[in-house]
Amino acid sequence: MILSAYERIIARRYLLPGKGEAFIFLVASISLLAVTLGVAALIIVMSVMNGFRAELFDKIVGINGHAVIQGYNGELANWRPILEATKKTPGVTSAIPLIEQPLMATHAGRVEGVLLRGMALNDVNNNNLIRSNIREGHLNELKAGSNNVIIGIRLAEQLGIHAGDDISLISPAGQTTPFGTVPRIVSYRVAAIFEVGVYDYDKAFVIMPLSDAQTLLMMNDTVGIIEIKTNNADRVGQILDPLKDRVANVGVLQDWRNMNASLFQALSVERVVMFWILALIILVAAFNILSSLIMLVRAKNRDIAILRTMGASRIAMLKIFMAVGLAIGSLGTLAGVILAFVILYFRQPLVNAIQYFSGQNLWDPSIRIITELPARVDPIEVIGIIALSIGSSFLFTLYPAWKAASTDPVEVLRYE
Repeated sequence: MILSAYERIIARRYLLPGKGEAFIFLVASISLLAVTLGVAALIIVMSVMNGFRAELFDKIVGINGHAVIQGYNGELANWRPILEATKKTPGVTSAIPLIEQPLMATHAGRVEGVLLRGMALNDVNNNNLIRSNIREGHLNELKAGSNNVIIGIRLAEQLGIHAGDDISLISPAGQTTPFGTVPRIVSYRVAAIFEVGVYDYDKAFVIMPLSDAQTLLMMNDTVGIIEIKTNNADRVGQILDPLKDRVANVGVLQDWRNMNASLFQALSVERVVMFWILALIILVAAFNILSSLIMLVRAKNRDIAILRTMGASRIAMLKIFMAVGLAIGSLGTLAGVILAFVILYFRQPLVNAIQYFSGQNLWDPSIRIITELPARVDPIEVIGIIALSIGSSFLFTLYPAWKAASTDPVEVLRYE
């Protein structure tokens, strides 16, 4: 919308308070503040939810891969041919054998349930999520036959363990005696402590070399799972479709969507609902712009009539008041975007400060799953929010601008 010089001057004048127009200016300021807060809230919430989903996906895939082949009864006896066939499947970037078994762990009289994971040493060292998040100890001390393990940091906190301490694993699959099965209790040295950032993993995982896990669980040369990663997580079902018939007799093929379906579906539904709930804030702010413009038109009724008699057209009046409304909406939108990016940049210090002054744990990782507040800004979403804000402001300026343009100068100035 292009304004002439005199139209810009009048629009600029109407944006500032005149004599006796303090209340109109207050309503317009509240409208601008409401737009700012609405835009900022929507961008912040959507970015945090995007970050939460992306962070959770990265952590889960980093530990569990895009898909797994899980053997019936927890064992894949003839697993090597299946592993080779999986690696040769187009689109598969890696396939590794694993053992996962729930056990009990004890240290200094404390007992916790754990998830034992047996992995080949190369696979442990090549896992960037583990290798780059060692918080205590040394990963290179994890060697086959060394009786060393690495554990999650939350498990270490629960058991009071530091690197170099011993941890005892209790396996129910022990020796059979006339009095029943005696559980096996084997002591291991904690070589390192890691923190991947997902509470459930950091609290449960005990990782050891694959051969040591086979010995502890008396599984001989079998494994329980083959973990698979592909070059496209969204097409994992199509990529692995040729393997379904191959593994049907020995195990079950599941991808990340099946294993975490309820979690990611809940996140998607929550994301959509939160968007529309917070979008109402922007619509309410746009209604405030409507009300402030209506009051402005009523206050400037005589001025509009005089401008009309001096030759100003209806289109000019329409453009002037639309420019006033769009200026309020645009300034509020710009301020909201800036505010959102500032808050997102300092989000973790802000959370820590609020926790410090309130004395409440706002981001409990045992509830939130992830240890820190994540955020990931989607430029397309930000553009959509800006369009929603400015578009709403534009629509709600049409009626008061039309009323101003349709003012009859004869009726207004008849008794002047």
